[in-house]
Amino acid sequence: MNETSPHFGDRIFQVGDGNAGKVQGPVTYGNVVGSQLAWGDGAENTARKAGREVAPEFAALVEAVADTLRRLPSLAVAEEVLDDAAAIEATILDEASRDQPDRGAVRRAVAALKGILAPIAVGAVAAGAAAGGDETARALIERLGGAF
Repeated sequence: MNETSPHFGDRIFQVGDGNAGKVQGPVTYGNVVGSQLAWGDGAENTARKAGREVAPEFAALVEAVADTLRRLPSLAVAEEVLDDAAAIEATILDEASRDQPDRGAVRRAVAALKGILAPIAVGAVAAGAAAGGDETARALIERLGGAF
């Protein structure tokens, strides 16, 4: 799309693999997968830092947690549950990338993530269980336990 208006806020642009997006203020509409946008007065820093190095003993766990977060939306959980899971993931990643990770903090965070999955695994959450989510949740719990 090459359509633009004289006002920045109405600009339609192409990004990445040709997907189009439209900016109305700081809100982006459309599929802008893989893009990076900065908004403000020109003082933004868009440099990306290299990924954090995870302690080798936590590598499998970090991957299991990331997989759990990727699959959690398909289990029809509430938005606040997704937010809680993202906070737990951040805690685990932060701890696993420290020079001396606190295994107790990681263990507690993993238990909290399993606690999010447990009601789905036993069928107490009908939305997730109805679509086979109970089996998925059980498999994720098992993977989280085996990775730690």
